[in-house]
Amino acid sequence: MEAFFYIIPGVLYALAGFLMKLSDDAHDRRKNDVFAIFTGFICALCIVYLAVTSADAACIFVAILIGNLLAWKIDSINHVVSFLILVGILAFLGIPSIGIVTLAVCAGAAFVDEIGNDNPGVSKWGRAPEFFFEHRFTLKIAVLAFAVLGLFQASLPQFAGVQYFQIQTFVYFLMFEVFYEVAASRFDAIYDGLYSVFGAFR
Repeated sequence: MEAFFYIIPGVLYALAGFLMKLSDDAHDRRKNDVFAIFTGFICALCIVYLAVTSADAACIFVAILIGNLLAWKIDSINHVVSFLILVGILAFLGIPSIGIVTLAVCAGAAFVDEIGNDNPGVSKWGRAPEFFFEHRFTLKIAVLAFAVLGLFQASLPQFAGVQYFQIQTFVYFLMFEVFYEVAASRFDAIYDGLYSVFGAFR
């Protein structure tokens, strides 16, 4: 039974990443806003559950939200609908207390990732920086750093506003990122398969 409580967050992180990318590409590549809004809605529900049940998840996803806002990435109908649903439900249900310093660091990392990911000039710096920003490694490093610090939390000084993550949070976040990439690499096959069965909800 205890393993169940570790599996569920992992599944929801993976599902959130997968659906987030499906929603983005359905809007950007297929111009199918119905499918984009639906998958964005289910993604938002996954994130809501994670955020209200885990301070680590709340910090990470609120940071991603802030980073995207600062980078002006909430710029399509599916993004706006998902944003309103996510913020509305979280405002109603509330989230666990999170560290403002950790939130600021993760939000800054998410912002850097979004700016770097959208900057075609990054390719001029070489393949390594291009790969780094293409796969948004800044936030991964930030989450890993706070997870590693969390392993030594008992022996570390407790600074106001600093929230250390559990090590499994980094594993869960990697699952989010891996399934985001799976959806990106297999989008056409996934979308076409759903379209053949459901008409992609049109």
